[in-house]
Amino acid sequence: QVQLVESGGGLVQPGGSLRLSCAASGSTLSRYYTSWYRRAPGKERELVASIFSTGGRTNYADSVKGRFTISRDNTKNMVYLQMNSLKPEDTAVYYCNAYLSPTLGYWGQGTQVTVSS
Repeated sequence: QVQLVESGGGLVQPGGSLRLSCAASGSTLSRYYTSWYRRAPGKERELVASIFSTGGRTNYADSVKGRFTISRDNTKNMVYLQMNSLKPEDTAVYYCNAYLSPTLGYWGQGTQVTVSS
């Protein structure tokens, strides 16, 4: 069992930055393919960024490439999402997901990001 807790969300002006954190307990997060998803009001859940369990390879949605960076700190059992050049369309609840198999995955409770002037 893995418990995930996201933090770091908030209100930021367009062009600003935020760093989201996903803290894991109960298991070693580095074993899991870990992703950040987001859900904006009235929209489907969207995969934002992912990082592999080994090798550190990353994938990004086209909408965030060049602006967002996903990373791990295995010593702290955490995954981060650095978000720069934020836009109003980045406003959403952001969720951390740890995936091991089609029948073994975990979600955090989410953290709200609002980009507005």
